[in-house]
Amino acid sequence: MANLEEFRHQTREWLEENCPASMRRPIKSDKDQCWGGRNWVFESEEQRLWLERMAERGWTTPQWPTEYGGGGLSREEAKILQQEMARVVARRPLESFGIDMLGPALFKFASEEQKQRFIPEIIRGKIRWCQGYSEPNAGSDLASLQTRAEDRGDHYVVNGSKVWTSHADEADWIFCLVRTDFDVPKHQGISFLLFDMASPGVSTNPIKLISGNSPFCETVFENVKVPKENLVGELNEGWDIAKYLLTHEREMIGGFGLLRAGSKSLGQTALETCGDKDGQLADSGLRADIAAFEIDEMGFALTVERVVDEARAGQGTGAASSLLKLYGTELNKIRNELMMSVGGSKALAWGDGERTTLAQHWLRSKGNSIEGGTSEIQLNIIAKRILGLPG
Repeated sequence: MANLEEFRHQTREWLEENCPASMRRPIKSDKDQCWGGRNWVFESEEQRLWLERMAERGWTTPQWPTEYGGGGLSREEAKILQQEMARVVARRPLESFGIDMLGPALFKFASEEQKQRFIPEIIRGKIRWCQGYSEPNAGSDLASLQTRAEDRGDHYVVNGSKVWTSHADEADWIFCLVRTDFDVPKHQGISFLLFDMASPGVSTNPIKLISGNSPFCETVFENVKVPKENLVGELNEGWDIAKYLLTHEREMIGGFGLLRAGSKSLGQTALETCGDKDGQLADSGLRADIAAFEIDEMGFALTVERVVDEARAGQGTGAASSLLKLYGTELNKIRNELMMSVGGSKALAWGDGERTTLAQHWLRSKGNSIEGGTSEIQLNIIAKRILGLPG
């Protein structure tokens, strides 16, 4: 315990000295949070410094092994770091699909050479990744994917298309599911490839959403050459990697249900927006709805903490990721609905590209129950894998 208290003291001191002031404010737009990658343009010098300082300590990935550049912290130390960052409302230094999805899969399935090649680059934010999973005719039934990779000796040639590929137009590399055998059942014959989005034959087309933003893309592959050393795991055994990675994606999306560092609670926002001189909301129905939401939010936060502790203790996450994804996304939708109620007519204002408004957040939240596996799919997994109900 004494060692942990000393770690807390040192961490608190380091954060106070090294976290820039602008990195202790709520994120206002997609550019305001750092995604890294070879084409990333830092919004400010402080954004660059925050990433560099955290990456140097390995604290972009606190519990990843130090041999790859990670922080090497124990689960207790990682929790303290998280608590101390929340105390000074320090934002995450790097948003990364490489950290949240690909990295854990590489640790479990990749060769040592692949780990040494890609993991340090993920930790330092040198590669921005996108995910090549869903296809026009393979969404919830992902195993029906038809993008193919043909063996051409020392490389594969990839042809096909993906859809809803988040930030594909800004990504450096893609982790992609491809079919390498068409003569076996659909869950077999799938492989997991990594390749550069700058490769000849790769094209992207952003899809505009009802929120007015275009984070998703159609992605097309025409005779894209991929070196064989970029195959992760065994040929035709990519479905196991795909399922493992999805558990981490669902945890990430479920995190939308949690209050972000530096953000005010819904109750605080409501009082500042439409509270009376006595510090109350006149609308009793709205008061009750906000109170119920904040109770659910606290319950969800405790559940997330428990699941994370169990995972760090070696018990894994498994089907619990579906529970987190389902409830976290529902909470995020409810939060946005209530924020619209609190904002009234002012909440209908539309953003100008530099700042995302309440209305745009509200519209965007609708997609949470679809991306990463629909809520219906998550309910089926929860029923079967957690509750033990018959299929």
